[in-house]
Amino acid sequence: MVIVGGGVMGVSIAFHLAEAGVRDVLLLERAELGSGSTCKAAGGVRAQFSDEINIALGARSLAAFARFAERPGQQIDLHRDGYLFLLSRPEDVAAFERNVALQNSLGVPSRMIDVAEARRLSPLIDTDGLLAAAFSPEDGHCTPESVVLGYATAARRLGARLRTHVTVTGIETAGGEVRAVHTDQGPITTDTVICTAGAWSREVGAMVSVDLPVTPLRRQILVTEPISDLPPELAFTIDFASTFYFHREGRGLLMGMSDPDQEPGFHLHRDDAWLPGLAEAMRRRAPGLLDVGVASGWAGLYEVTPDHNALIGEAASVGRFLYATGFSGHGFLQGPAVGEVVRDLYLQRTPVIDVASLSAQRFGSDEHRPELNCV
Repeated sequence: MVIVGGGVMGVSIAFHLAEAGVRDVLLLERAELGSGSTCKAAGGVRAQFSDEINIALGARSLAAFARFAERPGQQIDLHRDGYLFLLSRPEDVAAFERNVALQNSLGVPSRMIDVAEARRLSPLIDTDGLLAAAFSPEDGHCTPESVVLGYATAARRLGARLRTHVTVTGIETAGGEVRAVHTDQGPITTDTVICTAGAWSREVGAMVSVDLPVTPLRRQILVTEPISDLPPELAFTIDFASTFYFHREGRGLLMGMSDPDQEPGFHLHRDDAWLPGLAEAMRRRAPGLLDVGVASGWAGLYEVTPDHNALIGEAASVGRFLYATGFSGHGFLQGPAVGEVVRDLYLQRTPVIDVASLSAQRFGSDEHRPELNCV
């Protein structure tokens, strides 16, 4: 079987399949492992979502991240300082109250808090205009590159083959079944393909006439220079109305926000067009950061679906073409649980989490389930 794409999804699936005893696991990555969206992610890990499946995937992945040093065996610099959503609109407060009730019913210890407590958890913020906040102490952030390395190393140790700098050029089918994967280095006979190509997944799906409605959308991140007196424990802070966020990164901060004017497409270069919007959000919510220097930054791609939920499942029209893509900014944090789910789908057993409603076929029906807690 062939996995197309070597980000967190691909290496997690390779690890979980190899661990389950599957002996013919081959992953193909056209560049370096994690070089697509994964290693350009902000590294946040959380279970605070509005959708029951996303909550379950996030919570199960959090548990896996917590024991990552033992299984698969890699230090990932996990900081569980919590996720803090700052709320300044009445309708957002009402929505987060509903979200927290759902999260609590599923075992997530999130809670609504007042503005004073929010300020204690994130001393860099200005509370003017805030009405309330939502916080979960078990959320946090870790290092995406280390997660990819951990899964890749363990997968190889268990017998999986991970090949880089191999480009998939086509998928051969016959009688509605996968027969081979064609690459720039020759064909590979296989009866199974798992697409984990992230923002590039629509192209892979088209090779077997399966529509994977994934749109690439650039997001940019900055890392500041060291900040004196930075709190040692600082919640991953999101101003929900503007989407401006920051978390501690070494002796400085990693920060970013969405750009409403960003055109979809494979825009991988950095530019300054989004900076005025970022500066305005900082002025309102964390004005002290305006005087902090920028040390580095980068651009990466979200893989966005129409309802901001993942595509996970097996194609109905082509036997043994599976996919895990379109995570709309939540892929890194859901990687461990999705690796287990796709393992189970491949082995044709009941998945650890029921993801049937995340099938790509939902877009031909009225089964959309938009995720509201997006940044």
